Amino acid sequence: MPIRAVVYVSEAVASVADSGSGLPSPKLDDLVKDAARFNRDAGVTGVLLFDGSRFLQYLEGPEDGLAVAYARVLGAQSHVGVVELQRGRVGQRRLPFWPMRWLPVDRLELSSVAHSDWTRFNRRGDADAMNATAMDRLNALVIPHVAAA
Repeated sequence: MPIRAVVYVSEAVASVADSGSGLPSPKLDDLVKDAARFNRDAGVTGVLLFDGSRFLQYLEGPEDGLAVAYARVLGAQSHVGVVELQRGRVGQRRLPFWPMRWLPVDRLELSSVAHSDWTRFNRRGDADAMNATAMDRLNALVIPHVAAA
């Protein structure tokens, strides 16, 4: 079964965004728990990066499950200004670790991943290289959390 992926960025609404305390609203945990329950049944995995005001989410899974999960994302009232960065087929799952999990990142990390090359969700293997792909950079942010879990 072919695996497809989609990645986007968006702005958190005030009820979800960091209120200046350095911590996100408890509503973010509730949203992610709900997404994880849904994604588990749909066969979708993914990660949500959050810098206190902006999201970058990567989702992957079978075409039908991903389509429904992404439709839920597009209809969510927790964010605005969704900009799709890439969508397409991937040979195998790139981030099979969780049905959904959010990770705190700083603004520069989120920006670096968002503005990197998302073409075909390629990985070169070196997140520190000048020509690192977006998947290289995303993977470098995710892997420490996988090892810690």
